[in-house]
Amino acid sequence: MSFNWEFFFDHLLTPHPDFIAGLWTTVLVSVISMALALIVGVCVALLLRSDAPLLRGIGAGYVWVIRGTPLLVQLVIVYNGLAAANIYRFSDTSIAGISISGVIQAAIVTLTIYESAYIAEIVRSGIESVDRGQFEASEALAMTPGLAMRTVILAQALRTMVPPLGNIFNGLMKETSILSIIGVTEMFLVTQGISATSFRTFEIFIVAALYYLLLTTVWAIIQFFIERRLSHYMGITPRPFRFTEAMRRRPVNATA
Repeated sequence: MSFNWEFFFDHLLTPHPDFIAGLWTTVLVSVISMALALIVGVCVALLLRSDAPLLRGIGAGYVWVIRGTPLLVQLVIVYNGLAAANIYRFSDTSIAGISISGVIQAAIVTLTIYESAYIAEIVRSGIESVDRGQFEASEALAMTPGLAMRTVILAQALRTMVPPLGNIFNGLMKETSILSIIGVTEMFLVTQGISATSFRTFEIFIVAALYYLLLTTVWAIIQFFIERRLSHYMGITPRPFRFTEAMRRRPVNATA
C-alpha cells in the first residue's frame, strides 16, 4: 500500500475535530499535572532536607518507590487497582460547572505523583546548590526558616532548577500518550481510532508525531525565554536566542 499524501496533508492541515480535542486534552492534562507536581515536589524536597530522620525517611521512601516503578504500572494501580480493592473509585464530577471524567482525574493524580518524585530531586539539588553563607545570612537577619526559604534560597536556586523542570514538562507532554491505556481521549488514543477506521496507520501516526513535535518545540522556545528573563532578573547577561540551541536542551542531572 503506497503512502497516501492526500490523506496525510488533509489530516495534518485540517485535522479532525476529535484530534483537536485530543490535542487540547493532552495540553491541559500536562499543564495541570505539572502545576500540582511542582507543589507536591517542593513539599517532598523539604522532607528530604528535614532535620527529623522520620520525615527524611518518608521523603526518601516516596522518591524511591515512585522513581523505581514504571508510570504505566502506577497508572493501572491508581485507576483499576484502587477500584478493584474497593479503596477508591474515580467517578465523573463537576468543578465550577466543568465536567471532569474519572479517567482524567486518575490521569492527573498519577502524573502528579510520578513527576513530583523527579521534581523533588531537582528542587533538593537546586537548594543544595545555594551557598551555605546565604542560609547563615538569612539567620543573621532573623528570618524565619520559611521566609528565608521562599525569599532567599528558592529565589537563587530557581535559575538552576528551571532547565531540568522545563525538561520534565517536555517529557510529560509525551508521556500523556500512555494515558490511552485507561481510555483518556488524548491525542494518541484519537490517532489510534482514526487509524482503525481509515487503515492509514503510517500516515496518521506521522501526523500525530508532528503535532507532538510541535508541542515540544513550542515549549522549548518558551523555556528558553523563561531562562533568559530569569537571567536578566538576576543581573546575568542573557544569551541571544538561537533556535538550534533551544531545540537541543539537555536535561540537567537532578541528583548531582
